[in-house]
Amino acid sequence: MKKEIIISGFGGQGVMSIGKNLVEAGMAEGFQVTWAPSYGPEMRGGTANCSVVLSDKPVGSPVFSFPTELIAMNGPSIDKFAPTVLSGGLVLVNSSVVSKKVERSDVKALYVPCEGIAYEVGNPKVANMVMLGAYVAATGALKPETIEQMIHEMFTGAKAKLVPLNLEALKRGMACAQ
Repeated sequence: MKKEIIISGFGGQGVMSIGKNLVEAGMAEGFQVTWAPSYGPEMRGGTANCSVVLSDKPVGSPVFSFPTELIAMNGPSIDKFAPTVLSGGLVLVNSSVVSKKVERSDVKALYVPCEGIAYEVGNPKVANMVMLGAYVAATGALKPETIEQMIHEMFTGAKAKLVPLNLEALKRGMACAQ
């Protein structure tokens, strides 16, 4: 198994967090992983992105031209990266922000209302956890239990009160892909 994933969106949407969560969960499950963030003017409202590789074999490079999956949290991400997704790949789209449809018939598109669900569960900042849940359920690349455990480990001390909110967002995202 080898997943080469681009996660992209506006700075502040949690795209780097999705990538780091995928990599940490992948390591916990024994996969070989890489995470390569792209910083620059993206941090000021442009399109930020990161590349993630999850593999059961050693990873030669964190750089790739044709992802197996794309997580697009905004419209410019669709424009920039959807044409590069391998035929037979998967494009997950934040349909709360993106009204465009994926214009390719050789990839599967999954539309997830991330912000809408995040507002429903009580905090717009968990939209990235909604998308993470959708990715996990759509691909089966990682075990949901691993992500849930990671959330418990991520939010400790004073932030432990955020665990139920993030778990609910994750579960609601998973339901979108099932």
